[in-house]
Amino acid sequence: MALIAIPTPLRKYTNNARQVESNGETLRAVFDDLDARYPGIKFRVIDEQGRLREHFKLFVNQRLAPTLETPIAANDSIQIILAISGG
Repeated sequence: MALIAIPTPLRKYTNNARQVESNGETLRAVFDDLDARYPGIKFRVIDEQGRLREHFKLFVNQRLAPTLETPIAANDSIQIILAISGG
């Protein structure tokens, strides 16, 4: 199982948990599993076309994940990072 760090704006989907566990062989599969347990969280991160939303970055073991097809191994650490924008 991968351990996922949940940023504050998404914690309402995880009952305020700062970290959750999820299964999956890719980031996309991890988010499918996450959404089964925490409905609505996937849609906040991945858009209707199955792409990562513009203001999100995903890191696996502190390395920027290039795509949602990035492989995930047991005990990997995933961070969801939100960019702050405005003007």
